[in-house]
Order: sequence, then structure tokens, then C-alpha cells
Amino acid sequence: MLDLATLAALHEKYREAASLPVADFSLGAHRFDFEKSAYLMGVVNLSPDSWYRESVALSAEAAVQRGRMLHEQGAAIIDVGAESSLAHAAQVDGDAQKSLLQPVVRELATAGLCVSVETYHPSVATACLKAGAKVLNLTGTVDTDRIFREVADFDAGVIICFVQGANVREVGDLDLGRDPVEALHEFFARQIEAATTAGVSRIWIDPGLGFYYRNLQDSSARIRHQMHVFLNSFRLRRLGWPVCQALPHAFECFEEEVRTAESFFAVLALLGQTNLLRTHEIAKVRGVLRTLELVRNASDIIP
Repeated sequence: MLDLATLAALHEKYREAASLPVADFSLGAHRFDFEKSAYLMGVVNLSPDSWYRESVALSAEAAVQRGRMLHEQGAAIIDVGAESSLAHAAQVDGDAQKSLLQPVVRELATAGLCVSVETYHPSVATACLKAGAKVLNLTGTVDTDRIFREVADFDAGVIICFVQGANVREVGDLDLGRDPVEALHEFFARQIEAATTAGVSRIWIDPGLGFYYRNLQDSSARIRHQMHVFLNSFRLRRLGWPVCQALPHAFECFEEEVRTAESFFAVLALLGQTNLLRTHEIAKVRGVLRTLELVRNASDIIP
């Protein structure tokens, strides 16, 4: 079982990484000061195939209403997607995604919200940036140079997701025989270099823990992997950019209380110094964040 001794040993082994700063930045009127606080990203799913039913909005009006509600509950960013990442879900082509996403993005952005769009289609990225999206949640590895140039041209930000494959719908197997943080570091270092070369100056890195890899279908192996990455995420501070984590569900453990799972994983993510929490349960996770932030320094808990 996870205990204080394990956490202490982890911190001691990588103490230098834990103290490294990450970049702060603004997106329009929205300021992100990651050394002072972690932030929340709320989820709006336009695909009826999405597993998390509470996040699904089947019309533009419902999506805008949910986005506004998540903002009022404490979401700094509203992440909108038009295709589920489930392996069996219907794939949605670029034109259909644009048709679904643009009116939602436009209305939320006009209302002053910071909107993110999850996609791996370059044409969808361009259309949504034109509609007012401030963040691109990039879930693919193809045509990224073109996408990074678009992000830079619109003075936007990007969440670079770790994807073992061409995109979130075409992933291969993870290499479970090595330290996952080292693999993440190598991937992100390459992508960050490409993004900054293209002129991008606002970046999050996301280990992609919510993606469906075939060799992580065993629930115990998947949850152990997720917990390891959460608690070791502070080691990615060597790259100099904030970390975003999508909080998983662990249905096998939480069963009928599955809607509380993201709150538990939020604790692990925050212990690992995650800077942006992507969650379907803003109100619940906000309570976790506010509670942990009451402990500002070691003197609050060590007499």
C-alpha cells in the first residue's frame, strides 16, 4: 500500500527536479501562475459515445450551458471534444467535428471563457482557433509542425499529449518494461523543440493517462501505471513546462461510486505537482484542490 515512506523516498531520489520552476504565461485575459496554484480544466463531450455520461452534451445549446456551469464551478479552461477516445467509438471526420465544435467554441469564447479543443485533425485545429479557442489539446503526432505553426499564428497555447501512435484512436502498445517517466521525457523533449521552433510560447505536457492502450486493459496494471505516473510527474519539471493530467475513473475499484474516482486521483496528481487537472467532476475536484492548498508549506504539518 502507498505510504509516507514511499513518498519520502521518491522525493529524496529526485529532490532536484521537485524544486525546478515551470513557465507561467497568459492566454488573452487569462493568467496562469503555476507556482501559486494548480488549475482545473472542465470537460464537454459532444460525442454520444463518450463513456462519462455526465459530460456528454448532444446539442450546441447543451454544450454551451455545460461549459458555463463548469466555469462557474471553478474551471479555468473548458475543453471541448467531438470524438470519443474509446476504441470502439465511431470515428468523426474533420468536417463533422468542425460542424459540431465551431458554434460551441464561438459562443463560449465570446462569453469570455478560455476554451480548449481536443483534436488531432489540423483542419479542425485551424477552424476552432479561428472560432476563438485559446488552447489546442493535441492528441496526435502527425502533421504536428503544421499544427504548431497554427497555434503560434493565433497566439494560443497547446497541450502536447503523449500518444504512442499516430493519434489517440490509433495507439500501439506501451513499453511497460522501462521507467515511463523517461519515455515521457524523451517524447516531450522532441515535441517541445518542434513547438517552440514553430513559435509556440505556451505549452502544457500531458502523459495521456486516459488513453486506451491494448496492453493496459488489465485493471490492476493500468491503475498501478497511472499512480506511478501521477506521483512521478514532478520529474518532468526538468522540461520547464507545466504538466496537465487527465484524471481517470478506475471503475473496477470504485464501482457504483465511480464519480468519486477523479477526486482520489486528483490527490495523487497534486502530490506529483501537476499544474492542470482535466476532470469531468469540477465541483468535486475543486474541493480537493482547495483543501490541499490550505497546507501551504511544511510548517503547516510538521511541528
